[in-house]
Amino acid sequence: MTGQAGALAHHIEVKQMELHPGVYRSNLDTDEWQSDPDVGGELQVFIDEPDSQVGMSRYLTDPGPISWAPSVRETLLVLEGSVRIDIDGGPSLELTVGDVASLPAGTRTTWHVTTPFRELWFAPRLLEPASS
Repeated sequence: MTGQAGALAHHIEVKQMELHPGVYRSNLDTDEWQSDPDVGGELQVFIDEPDSQVGMSRYLTDPGPISWAPSVRETLLVLEGSVRIDIDGGPSLELTVGDVASLPAGTRTTWHVTTPFRELWFAPRLLEPASS
C-alpha cells in the first residue's frame, strides 16, 4: 500500500539511490526507513520520477485495518508477512511472501497485515489517495 507516494514526497525525505542518470539501486535489507504519515508504518521511496515511483513499506506492529484507494494503478510484491486486502464490492486477496497483486486506480480497499510485513510497490506515476 503506497500511501507514501506523491502526497508524501513533500512530507518525507525521498531516498533516491541514483548511480547514473535514471539508474537506481537499493537493497531489500535497507535500514533507511521513514515514518509514513498517510497509512502508518514505515517506508522507503527510492525512485521518485514524474513517470514512476518505486518503494517499500513495512509494518513491525499491527496497525489495525488500513483504508487505501490508490489514485493510479499500484502493483505490489509481498516480501515478508502476509496481507488480506478486502476490495469494496469485490473479492478479498490473501497475499503471502512472493505474491504479486495489482490494483487499478480508485479501488477502495481495506488492508489487514500480519506483522512483520514488508512490500515492494510500483506505480506508473506519483501516488496519492484517490479523491473521495
